[in-house]
Amino acid sequence: MKKVYGSAAEALDGLLRDGMLIAAGGFGLCGIPENLIAAIKASGVKNLTIASNNAGVDDFGLGLLLQGKQVRKMISSYVGENDLFMQQYLSGELEIEFNPQGTLAERMRAGGAGIPGFYTRTGVGTAVAEGKEHKEFDGETYILERAIVADLSIVKAWKADDTGNLVFRKTARNFNPPAATCGRVCVAEVEEIVPRGSLDPDCIHLPGIYVHRLIRGDHEKRIEQRTTRPTATGSSATGEEV
Repeated sequence: MKKVYGSAAEALDGLLRDGMLIAAGGFGLCGIPENLIAAIKASGVKNLTIASNNAGVDDFGLGLLLQGKQVRKMISSYVGENDLFMQQYLSGELEIEFNPQGTLAERMRAGGAGIPGFYTRTGVGTAVAEGKEHKEFDGETYILERAIVADLSIVKAWKADDTGNLVFRKTARNFNPPAATCGRVCVAEVEEIVPRGSLDPDCIHLPGIYVHRLIRGDHEKRIEQRTTRPTATGSSATGEEV
C-alpha cells in the first residue's frame, strides 16, 4: 500500500469536502501540520469543524483557515493567542465548543480506541456540564463526554518510515498521537522519511497502521512568544517559548 506522497495537496486529494470534521495535532505552534493546513486553505474547502487544542495565531497554523473563513466550528481548549478567532466568535461567525484540555485529549484517544464515550469529574458544576448526562460513581458526580471520531486527521511528526511508523520529537508529541488515531483517515507530515527497518521499534510512538498517507515537508520553526530581560551588564538575554 502506497503511503508516501509527493506533496500535501497530493496526499489530501479526494479526502476533503465541505462540512467535514478534521482533528488536527499540535499545541500552539509546536508540532502543527503546517504544510497540510496550507493545502487545506488552498483547496477552498469550507464549513469545517476543527478539533484541535487551539487555532494557532492570526497568520499561521489553523489561523490561516480562519482568515479564509473556512471554519464553522472549533472544538478547542485554548484560544488565547488568536485575535481573529475572538473577532469571529464575538461576531457570531464562528461556533466554539470549549473542552478542558485533558477531556479533549481523552475524547480523541477514546475515538481512536473505539470507545464511544466516558465519564469524567472534570467540568462538573460548570458550563462545560450543561446538557450532558450526569452519573454518580462511589458518591461522586461525573459527566458523560462523547468520543471524537473525525473524518480526517492531520498530524506532524519528526521521523517516519515508508510504512507510516511515526516518531515525535519532545513536546511536539502533544496532541498528535490521539489526533492521529481518532481519524477515519490520517495524513501525516514529517521532517524526515527514513528506510524501512531503521527505526528502533521501542522508540516508535505511533504505529503505521494508523497512518494512511504521508509526506515529507519543509517546516518553519516559529516562536510563538518572545520575552526579554536585561542582564547584569545591561545587554539583553532572551527567553523563548516555542
